[in-house]
Parts: sequence; C-alpha cells; structure tokens
Amino acid sequence: MATEALDQDQNQAAAAPEAEIQSLAISSASASSSSSSSNPTNQMSLEERYQIVRSIGEECIQEDELRNLLEKKPEPICYDGFEPSGRMHIAQGVMKAINVNKLTSAGCRVKIWIADWFAQLNNKMGGDLKKIDVVGRYLIEIWKAVGMDIDGGKVEFLWSSKEINSRAHEYWPLVMDIARRNTVSRIKRCGQIMGRSDEEELTAAQIFYPCMQCADVFFLKADICQLGMDQRKVNVLAREYCDHIKRKNKPIILSHHMLPGLQQGQEKMSKSDPLSSIFMEDDEAEVNLKIKRAYCPPDIVEGNPCLEYVKYLILPWFKKFVIERSAENGGDKSFEKFEELVAYYESGKLHPADLKPALAKALNKILEPVREHFKNDNNAKDLLKRVKAYRVTR
Repeated sequence: MATEALDQDQNQAAAAPEAEIQSLAISSASASSSSSSSNPTNQMSLEERYQIVRSIGEECIQEDELRNLLEKKPEPICYDGFEPSGRMHIAQGVMKAINVNKLTSAGCRVKIWIADWFAQLNNKMGGDLKKIDVVGRYLIEIWKAVGMDIDGGKVEFLWSSKEINSRAHEYWPLVMDIARRNTVSRIKRCGQIMGRSDEEELTAAQIFYPCMQCADVFFLKADICQLGMDQRKVNVLAREYCDHIKRKNKPIILSHHMLPGLQQGQEKMSKSDPLSSIFMEDDEAEVNLKIKRAYCPPDIVEGNPCLEYVKYLILPWFKKFVIERSAENGGDKSFEKFEELVAYYESGKLHPADLKPALAKALNKILEPVREHFKNDNNAKDLLKRVKAYRVTR
C-alpha cells in the first residue's frame, strides 16, 4: 500500500475504526527513501548489512524476511525498549550500546521506547512516575557516556507517556483491538516480559501490559523488534496479530542473548542482588571484587558467566581478549575468537585465577568513561544520587 493511501486511511479513521487499526498496523517497509551517496551504508553489500544485523540475535524470526527487508529498505526501523526500574547493569548498558551501534552502522534507525507507563503498570519504583522519570533520564545519561552512537540522528529516545498522549486516537483503538482478539490465558503467557511467571497472580494492570507492548510494535511502525529473549513471547503475539488482521509484512523478531548473573545458576542479572550484577557506575574495586567472587569453575564452559561476559561484551567491544601472565605461567595470551578461548580454557591451560583479572580489567576500561561522566557532570551526579536512594520494587 502506498504512503498516500495510508494517510487517507488514517484521515478516515473516525468513520471506519477498523480501517484505522489496520492502517496503523501496516508496515512502512515499502516506503523507503533514497539515502545520500555519502552514507557509508551505501558502500556495504546486502550480505554485509545482513550479517551485521543478524549477529545481534540469538534467534531471528524469520531470516528470509530480514534479508528481504534489508534489500528493499535502506533504513529499517528497529524497536527497542526498557522499563526505568533501577540502576543499570552491564547487560542493559554495554550490550545495548553494542547492539544499537551495530544496527545504525548497517543503516537502521533505532527507536528506544522509554516505557515509563509500563514501569508504573508493573509496579516498578512503587509505581511512582516521578521516580520512574528520574530513572529514565539516568539511563539515557549512561548510554551517552558509554558510547552509544546517538549523534548521527539514527537513534531516538521516546517516552511512552508523551508519545501515547500525543497520538491517543491511534494508540488506544489498536490496544483494544489486540485485547479483543486474544484470550486472557494467551495474554498471561506473555508474563515473562514483565519478569512474571505464567502461574503468578497478576494485577489487572499487568494483564493490560502485553496488549500495550504488542501495540507499541505497530504504533512505532517497527520493522524489527530488537529485544531480549525474555521479550520473545509478546513479539510472537505481534506476529499472530498480523494473521488476525491479514497483514502480510510481519515485524521481524531479533532476540538477543540474556547475560546471566555472576553467581551459579542465575539465568539473568538481578538488580536486587548486588553480587549478581555489575552496575554501570560501579567503581574499579567493586568490579574487581564482584568478578573475583563470580562463579567460574576450572575447565568448565557451560554455565560459566565469566566466559559469557567475554563472548558478549569484551570481544565485540575490543575485538580481542588479552590474558596477562608471567612467563612462568605461560606468558601473555590474546584471543580474537571465542572458540579459541573455549578450547584453551577447557584444556586446562587457562585458570580462573588468570581469566578473572583479565575480565575485570577489560570491564573497568569500558566503564571508566561512565564513571568519569557521573563524577564530573553535575546533572548526571544528581540523577545517580537520587536513583541510588530509591528502593527497587519487583
């Protein structure tokens, strides 16, 4: 459908609510604009762009759709989002910066949804919107400091409350239509997106939450849903909704890996457990101590968080991982591929006592600009002080 036809459909929405819903849900994939010949993305082949974008996802639904999108649209819209719910750990800070920078380098536009209303629905920060606003602004300061490429105009931070209020006539009919087409049991299966289990008793607000997050995908005209594996279920719900409204172009799901907590058996970092997470403004001594106490069994790769941090943080950031050792202990060793590190570690040639200090040193190097920013910038310093004083609520 042409862009002009989309506009006409939306102007006629008052007379035809169903037409408005379907018009809003139509992807803008076919409405691509030509880019400047000076754009570095134009120098990339389709395969190069595809490999960069695909490398972000532990899972991609569907790969052929992603390739087709990149071929037809120079600047696809990628949707990412977060609840402002407390201090930021390195999975949310460093990994998101890495992923966003990959996407923009491949020509994508990234819309980062600051889900303040969603945090309130989920009772984060006790449901206090003023505190949620402070946390949201603190998180943005971190991404600026750590090196997220936000100066090129390809990254937008959008506050959900502001955007929804400005286009309420578009948003709420879409939310209601999604709710109307799904059962309560189907919506409850999306509870993982809020950090809730399928069996957990939910408030009415938390039942509404997945319907709204599903609507966000279409409201933001997203071509790609670039979120963590824990958000997969609601993105699948969005694709199912396309079947309901007979929309052919479905949002592509690109789900990234979830970094585990530092202690044994922790599937993800926990903001309520200080030893589980490394926070973005932790000082050098704190990082060293947390890594020293981290679970890291000799010769064992499976379930080893230290090795996962090397794979998903250090190697993408520095392109290599350096172990510093004395000559008596084998001398320095550098790895550019994770597979080489795994083989070396499993063989017993690399001990946790050497791995951990190297990991801590690399993490501290990444985090140093963030520490300096929160030390020297008065606004950032004030935001951090206030966030640290807040009690984190589940």
